[in-house]
Amino acid sequence: MKDVKTPPDNRMHDWSARFAQLALEARHPALQKFYQAGVVCAQTAIDSVQLLAMDVETTGLDAQANSIVSIGLLPCTLQRIRCREAQYWLVKPSSELSGKSVTFHHITHAEISGAPAFGEIVETLLDAMAGKIMVVHYRTIERGFLNQAFLKHLGEGLQFPVIDTMQLEARIHRQKQVWWKRLWRRPQQSIRLADSRARYNLPIYHAHHALTDALATAELLQAQVATHHGPAAPVGTLWN
Repeated sequence: MKDVKTPPDNRMHDWSARFAQLALEARHPALQKFYQAGVVCAQTAIDSVQLLAMDVETTGLDAQANSIVSIGLLPCTLQRIRCREAQYWLVKPSSELSGKSVTFHHITHAEISGAPAFGEIVETLLDAMAGKIMVVHYRTIERGFLNQAFLKHLGEGLQFPVIDTMQLEARIHRQKQVWWKRLWRRPQQSIRLADSRARYNLPIYHAHHALTDALATAELLQAQVATHHGPAAPVGTLWN
């Protein structure tokens, strides 16, 4: 039995129409091709949607001042995670690595010395994303940093729908919270990736590797949908 129901939403964002418009507005051929691939309609059941789990590691948390240093992609559905089709890139950042960021994601100056610039992987990245719904944990990072990277290298930003497993987890716990918990000021549940996974008895992974975190996010979404939403949930009630 599902303990939390996804509320009906009559204002589901129409990404299909948005992509059709963006395909007309985009100037760069790679972006035109990406938007022309389209997006499933908001009423499509989540169990029939092609997903792409994504994680981006960066030199810091400010998309304006920091840069992408690695990207992990993992195609998946609710039924299967296609590990053999995973893609991973180290990316030469335009901003300097700091000691703090190296400690965080363990990517060193030596490792990025021969890495491609973001502009060299743009078309491959867009081809991998085309026609799929991105799955991330904390969309501000992936959306913000990718948009800035595309602005810098192509002169145009990037828009795409995402299912944010952090947002889903926050929604679940807001719905579960009752007045007496608020009255007694009980601490809020952590919605960090590792803590969220632990609630579903998912295994512990080493954090802050883009490909491992993409896998962790894909598994978390599968658990969230199975526990709280159901395979027939419209994708438009989950994406942002």
